[in-house]
Amino acid sequence: MDCASCAKTIEKGVRDLDGIGEVRVNYTTETLEGSGEVSAAQLRERVEALGYRLVDEAAAPAPSPVAPTGLRGFLRFLWGQPSLRLAAVLAVAALASVPLGLSGDADLTAVSDVVRWAVIALVGYPIARRGVGSLIYARRITIDLLMTAAAVGAVAIGESGEAVTVVLLFTLGEALESYSAARSRASLGGLLSLRPAEATVVSEHTEDDDVHRHYVVRPVTELVPGQRVLVKPGERIPVDGVIVQGASAVDKSAITGESVPVPSAAGDDVFAGTINGDGTLELEVTRRAEDFTISQIASLVEQAQAQRSPAERFVDRFAQWYTPAVVGLAAAVAVVPPLALGEPLLTPEGGPQGWLYRGLALLIIACPCALIISIPVTVVSALTRLANLGVLVKGGARLDELARTRVFAFDKTGTLTRGRPVVSGVRSLECAHADAHLDDCRPCDDIVALAASVERGSAHPFAHAVLEAATERQVEHRYAHATDITSHAGRGVSGTLNGRRVTVGNAALFEPSSAAHAFAAENGARSSSVMLVGEGDAVRGYIEVEDRLRPTTGEALRELKRIDDDYQLVMLTGDRRAVAEALARELDGVDEIRAELLPEQKLEAVRELQARHGTVAMIGDGINDTPALAAARLGVAMGGAGAHQAMEVADVVLMQDDLSRLPQAVRISRRTQRLIRQNIALSLGLKLAFLALVVPGLATLWMAVVADVGATILVTLNGMRMLRAR
Repeated sequence: MDCASCAKTIEKGVRDLDGIGEVRVNYTTETLEGSGEVSAAQLRERVEALGYRLVDEAAAPAPSPVAPTGLRGFLRFLWGQPSLRLAAVLAVAALASVPLGLSGDADLTAVSDVVRWAVIALVGYPIARRGVGSLIYARRITIDLLMTAAAVGAVAIGESGEAVTVVLLFTLGEALESYSAARSRASLGGLLSLRPAEATVVSEHTEDDDVHRHYVVRPVTELVPGQRVLVKPGERIPVDGVIVQGASAVDKSAITGESVPVPSAAGDDVFAGTINGDGTLELEVTRRAEDFTISQIASLVEQAQAQRSPAERFVDRFAQWYTPAVVGLAAAVAVVPPLALGEPLLTPEGGPQGWLYRGLALLIIACPCALIISIPVTVVSALTRLANLGVLVKGGARLDELARTRVFAFDKTGTLTRGRPVVSGVRSLECAHADAHLDDCRPCDDIVALAASVERGSAHPFAHAVLEAATERQVEHRYAHATDITSHAGRGVSGTLNGRRVTVGNAALFEPSSAAHAFAAENGARSSSVMLVGEGDAVRGYIEVEDRLRPTTGEALRELKRIDDDYQLVMLTGDRRAVAEALARELDGVDEIRAELLPEQKLEAVRELQARHGTVAMIGDGINDTPALAAARLGVAMGGAGAHQAMEVADVVLMQDDLSRLPQAVRISRRTQRLIRQNIALSLGLKLAFLALVVPGLATLWMAVVADVGATILVTLNGMRMLRAR
C-alpha cells in the first residue's frame, strides 16, 4: 500500500463481502484484521481484485531493523519490486526512443510508437486494474482511477507522449511514497527485531556427586519461566528475567530510553532486547516470549498506530466529498466552456489548450492522497519517536489530548518522590547533641537498634527504612529479634524484647505523656514523618522518616512551565499537608496542593479539575492510583518497564521512573500538531495553486502529476521529521 487511501479502499472492498462482520486495515503495519464467516480464498480473491496482494502473516518477511536510506537505498528498493523493476526498464527504453521519434524516419518513428504503447500498456495496466477494482468493489474514486482516465484521455486526443509521461511519473511517485512508508515502518519493525531469536539455555545434572552443566541453544519461543539462560558480555539479552548470578552494566535504552547503562546484579530484573555489558550473566526466565516487555511495547505501538486521531477522522470525512466534488469540477471545466461559450474542446493546431485537456489536468490533481497521508505519517513518526525515548502513547487521539492538556495533576508518593522512605534523622532523649541527624551518637544508634528488633517482621515501607538505617549504622544485630510482634493498623508495631515491651509508631500508639505529646506537636510542623520509639512505659526517642524527591522531579516541573507558563501543576497526596507544603516549597513550581486525600477523594479531585479546566493529565504510579488515572482524560503511568498493569491502565506510559520524559512527550505532541497543520496547509495550498494554473491553460498533464506526487512526498517527508532527535 502506497498511502492511507489504499488502506481505506481495501477496508471498504473487503467489508462488502458477504459474511464479513468487521474489518480493519492498518496502513502502517500493512495488516488486515477482521471477523466473520468468509473463506480465506474469498478474502484473497477480493483483495487481489482490488489490485493488491495478500500475504499470510506467517509467511511475511521479518521486519527490518534498519530502513534503507539515500539514493542507493531507493534504487535497491525499486529493483526489489517486480512491477517497479519492469517500469524502470521501460522508462529507460522510453527515454532512449525519444530521439527516434524526432528523427523523421518512418521506421524509427514506428519503433518509438511501439515503445510508447508498451509503456502505456504494461506500466499502466496495474494502475488501471487497481482503479477499476476500487470503483467496482469499494465504490471509491481513487488516484489510480483518475490517472487511468487521464492517460486514456491523453491517448484519445492524440497526446500519447503525455500519456507515457503521466504513467511513468505517477509510477515513480508511487515508488517514492512506498519507499518513504517502508522507512517509517522499519522504525517500528526495529522494536521487534531487537529481540534475539535464540538463547543459550543452562541445564544441570548430577553424576557421582559432581554437578555437570550443559549449554544448549534453543529458540526463545520455546522457553518457559524457571529455565536459566546464559548471556555473554556484549550480547543482547534474549528474555525477560531476573539475574541469579553475575553482575554487569545493562544498556536498557531500547526499552526505557535511558541513555547510560544501568549497573545490574543478582536479584535485578532485565528485559529482552537490552544489551549486556562486560560481565557474564545467568538469568532465570520470568515470562514467555509473547509476554516479554518488548513484545508488549511493540503490540501497544501497533495498536496505537491503528487508532485514528480526531484530525485523521476529520480528513477522512472531508475526503469523502472532496474527491467527487473535484471530479465534478474537472468535468465542468472540460464541458461547460465548449458548450456555453463555444470554446474549443480539443487543442487546435498552434492554439491554446483545449478544455478537455485542462479538465484532464484537473482530474489528476483531484485525488486527496497528500491530504489523507499528511496526518497518519506524522502521528506514526511521533509515536515511534516517543517509543524510542521510552514513552508509550496509546494512539493519535491520546497524543492530541497531551498537546491540548493544560492541567497536570501529580500523585506525590512514587511519582514526585522516590516512593521509598529513608531515615533522615534520629534523636534519643539521652542524646546531648542538638543535631538529630548525626550518625555517630551511641544513644541514637540504640534507638535505631531497638526499632529494628521490632520492625524485622514488618513489610511496611517505614520498616524497610529503619532496617536499612540499622545496617548502615552497623547495629542490626545489637538486639535479638523481638517476639510477640503485634501490628497496630495505622499506628505502628510493638513486640517483646528481654521481657520489656518495645513500641514503634505515632503518638496515638502511646499512653498520653508529656514527651509523646511534645514529639507529636513537633511532628505536626515537620515535613518528615516521625516515629516514636518507646521501651516499657517510657518514650526513648524518635526516628524521622521521609520520602525524598526524585532527582529529575524539580527540573521536569520547571521544564513544563517553560513550555507554557499557563500550565497548572497540582499535587494530589494522601500525606499530611505539612509534608506536601514543604515538598512544594522545595519544588517551587506547584500551583495547587490537595493533601490528606483518600483514594476516592483523589478521584473526585481529578473530576473537579476536569470540570473546571477541561483535559487533565493525571500522573501516578499506575497501580494504587488506578481510579484517578482511569477518571482523568489522560492517565500517565510511571515506571512501565516490566509492569503490565501500568501499560494496561494508562493512556501514556513512562517506561522509566523518570519525570523528565513527560515534558519531552509534551513538546513532541505539540510539535506533532504544528506539523499536521503545516501538512494540511501544504497539501491544500498546492492543489489550489495548481487549480489557478489549470483553468487558464498554463499547466500540463505531467505538471499535474508532479504537483500531486510532489505534494504527497513533501508532506510525507515533513511528517517523518518527527523521527529525528532534537
